[in-house]
Amino acid sequence: MSNDALLRELIDAGVAGLTVSWADNNGIPRSRTVPIRGLHAAGETGIGVTSLFAVFDSSDAITFEHPGLSTPSGDTRLVADLSRVVQLAGQPALAWAPGNLVAADGSTWPYDQRGVLQRVVAELAGTGLTALAGWEIEFTVERDGEPGHHGPAYGPAALTEIDEFVAAVLQDFAANGLAINQLHAEYGPAQVELSLDATDPVSAADDQLLARQTLRAAARTHGLTLSFAPLPSLSHAGNGWHLHTSLWRGAENLLTGGPDGPTGEGASYLAGLLRDLPAVAAITAPSLGSLARLRPGFFAGAFAFWGVENREAPLRYVPGTDFLGQERANLELKVCDASANPYLALAVTLACGAAGIAEGLTPPAAYGTDPGTWDESDRAARGVAALPSTPDDQEAALAATPRIEGVLGSDLLSAFRAVRRSDAAAARDTTQDDVLGGLRFRY
Repeated sequence: MSNDALLRELIDAGVAGLTVSWADNNGIPRSRTVPIRGLHAAGETGIGVTSLFAVFDSSDAITFEHPGLSTPSGDTRLVADLSRVVQLAGQPALAWAPGNLVAADGSTWPYDQRGVLQRVVAELAGTGLTALAGWEIEFTVERDGEPGHHGPAYGPAALTEIDEFVAAVLQDFAANGLAINQLHAEYGPAQVELSLDATDPVSAADDQLLARQTLRAAARTHGLTLSFAPLPSLSHAGNGWHLHTSLWRGAENLLTGGPDGPTGEGASYLAGLLRDLPAVAAITAPSLGSLARLRPGFFAGAFAFWGVENREAPLRYVPGTDFLGQERANLELKVCDASANPYLALAVTLACGAAGIAEGLTPPAAYGTDPGTWDESDRAARGVAALPSTPDDQEAALAATPRIEGVLGSDLLSAFRAVRRSDAAAARDTTQDDVLGGLRFRY
């Protein structure tokens, strides 16, 4: 459909505005909305946006510690991807599109996270590889500050308490072009999980942002409030946004293997990701809430190892089966949550895994138990270490892994690290309860 035809269709449908969205370095969605007749300009020359969004921290404070963005001067353009425009079912007067951030003259801007993932996907294609990706999205539901449902976990009775919301989610996701694989009441108090069908990486990251918009609109309609935070409070189970990926060479899923794990290039993809997992986790689970969530015994992936169908493993290999199809094999990254920028999370995951293929790496042994139940000497003997548990640990992991800078670029990585330092500095004289409370509804 031409952009002219798209504009006419949206106006005829009663759409008044176009919301163009991106995610910042805290995983927080940001947006600009223009009247619908500005659709052409939004897709061609974009919308003015301050360059300082790259150095907003999780509480909207601006840090000037990154030398490249150390003054209040500067502007960028947010250019809508009009191929992804959708009229929002839960907000019918608005259409939605993801956007890329470009420099004021239209050239590439080094802090454009969507552009980073687009480049990684193009680099994969140059080596004959494609990828599929999809998220599991966990969130908690509240009504007037009280639990939105009271369980039991995984039970249909829990969802009857929020039946109208669930119906709206299913209907609105379908109308917005989002394919849900399944939805259920999760383990934690008032927790719900849904999973999105796998698609190409850029679309998967776009879909994750659109899913948040769709969920919030449905919740507001039905008097509910949602928290996507990695750990809404110390009394909650954490909200993981588990990232599933598979890597393909033509029609072959490289992760197809057997009951003991993938073989060949699929094994090398796993090995590359495992090698860089401490630094990857600093991108995919970057916030102070993320660090609080990574507790042994909570299916969060607190130690660096992999396993076959092991839900304590941060890298969980999900084999295909004759029943479902061997091509359904994938690798689940559990150490990932809503505070991760979805484009950067996918970019580092795919790039570090692909580096394992390029170098022909072999993964260590898989484990089917929880290393959190082992003593320290057992973990040391098996080469299983804890993932970063403090901001300093995250800094050290990023500094020790040059591949991350190779993916993000030095400017974006420096801005990302400055934002993390700003968050850590703001929390120094604050209780953990207050830190988690401040993040509870940010994502």
